[in-house]
This record gives sequence, structure tokens and C-alpha cells, in this order.
Amino acid sequence: MKKLINNPRAVVAESVEGFGRAHADLVTVHPDPLFLTRKDAPVSGKVGLVSGGGSGHEPLHAGYVGRGMLDAAVPGAMFTSPTPDQILPATVAVDGGAGVLHIVKNYTGDVLNFETAAELAEEEGITVRTVLVNDDVAVEDSLYTAGRRGVGGTVFVERLAGAAAERGDDLDAVTAIAQRVVDNVRSMGVALAACTVPHAGVPSFDLAEDEIEIGIGIHGEPGRHRIAMEDADGITVRLLEPITADLALAAGDRVLLMVNGMGGTPASELYIVFRKAVELLEAQGVQMERSLVGNYITALEMQGASVSVLRLDDELIELWDSPVHTAAMRWGA
Repeated sequence: MKKLINNPRAVVAESVEGFGRAHADLVTVHPDPLFLTRKDAPVSGKVGLVSGGGSGHEPLHAGYVGRGMLDAAVPGAMFTSPTPDQILPATVAVDGGAGVLHIVKNYTGDVLNFETAAELAEEEGITVRTVLVNDDVAVEDSLYTAGRRGVGGTVFVERLAGAAAERGDDLDAVTAIAQRVVDNVRSMGVALAACTVPHAGVPSFDLAEDEIEIGIGIHGEPGRHRIAMEDADGITVRLLEPITADLALAAGDRVLLMVNGMGGTPASELYIVFRKAVELLEAQGVQMERSLVGNYITALEMQGASVSVLRLDDELIELWDSPVHTAAMRWGA
């Protein structure tokens, strides 16, 4: 294992410290227990947004703390849920009197720990709502979840709910926007090679030189099929077809398309996948209104990609285009 680290057990703490120093104009790092808040938190009268999960998926979630997205991010250990004693103070820290929304990816540890923290926050007089992100069409159940996993669609939920909170929507309205995004986004990924978790020191799973895993999870969970390597166009078809079928996309629909790198895939390859995905959507009469191509939710250095599609409407487009200023996403601000 070759990584730019010191002690494998200190990777998260040292990484967050470095992130905080690099983006001191945007975030405040709270080291014990570990969480990050936007620099101006709490914002009086604004709904607070808190998300988090295991580290190793950067820029998710810390990279999305700031104006127009999250108010707080709670990083767990590598591929491990944060604990309630991290999530609770993060929730308290961003409560501006309008309540707090928890955005939770559908992994058993995340769900249970955010649920516990929400109950404790309610005991302190903070109104908390929770939205569960479950956009992965690859599998219905795994060892990590009951139901579908939360993957790339999390980026869309954090952005659009964050935009709604920034414009002044109340807690129920922000929650409704977040749920609308969850209901209209689907994702699927592929792995060409595994990643290595620092404290494990060995690859998370084994793939032969001529094998790929279609439908892989962001922690290396198994997908739908392990197949022989194909060209980029063939792989893109395998990723996009289950998404469009599950969303029941029809001619005239408008979408946001994201081709996301898993951490070890060159941008040139992501754009090849994107090119084919747009071609397939256009063949169905589906209009791509907005797009993202790059590393937005990764799995350390895993080679591979994921495709996410969100059905848009006028309000979601307006929210998407509104100002955002975070370390990993910014425009109009």
C-alpha cells in the first residue's frame, strides 16, 4: 500500500485539519467531537442542513459546506458512520431557530446514528426532520442497507435542499424539496479496480484484470453483475438503461446528468462516458438541461464511475442555478 499518509488511524483527523486550514474562509473545524460548520453558522432564521457519513468519499460531505448547501458535515472514520456524539453537537451548532434537516444516505449505521442524534436534539428543543437518500438502482438490499443505497444523488439533495434553505424556505418546505429530489433521482456505478482503505492495507475486493463490477457500491459492496471488461459505450449503456427504466423517463422530460468519478478515473474517461450518456438520453427524447462531470462522491482511489440522473422541473432548475459557494461547488456567488 502506497499512500500519502502518516498513521493510518489518523488519516481522517489530519485530512480534516488540512481541509479546514485550506478553506478557513468557508468552514470552521470542531475537533472534539469532530465535525465542520459553515463559517457563519448558525444563520439566524434559516433552516440548518446537516449531513455526514464515512470518510473516503471526498469531496462529499465537507466539500459541500457553505452558502447554498450544507451548514454542517460530520465525518466518520473511513467508510464508517459518524457517531451520535458527533452528529448532535453539529445539529446544535447550526440551529438558527428554524429547525434542522438531516440528509442521510441509506446505510444502516448512518440511519441509526442520525436517528439517535435527532431524538437527542428534539429533547434539547430543536425540531429535526430527516430525508433518506436511496438512489442506487443496482441492488435492493445489501449487508449495509435495508433497501437501496444512497450514492451520487446525495450531491443533488444537498445542493437543492441547501438552495431552498438559503432562499428562506421553512423546514417543511426544505424537507419537501429534498424528498422531491430523492423521488426523482437514480444512480448506478461501475468499478474497474478496487480501492484500499488505509487501516485495512489491502484492496477492498478482488477483480481479475479482465473483469469489472457493474452496480458497485461506494464502499465496494457487490453490484448486479461481474462481467468481462467492455468498452466505454457498452458500460455506459449498462449503467444508464436501469436508471431511465426505473425513473420511467419519457420524451420531453428534462434532466440533470452527472457522470462522477470514483477517485481513480481520469477526466478524459469520464467525458467519454458522459458523451455516450447524453447520446442515449437524446435518443429517447430526454433533454439534458444541466450537467456535472468530475469527482463529486468518490471511493478513495477506486477506478470506476457512476451515472446519476435527476428529473427536473422549473423550480428545481431555478434552485440549482442559484448562488452556491463551497470548497467543491461554486457559481453565482
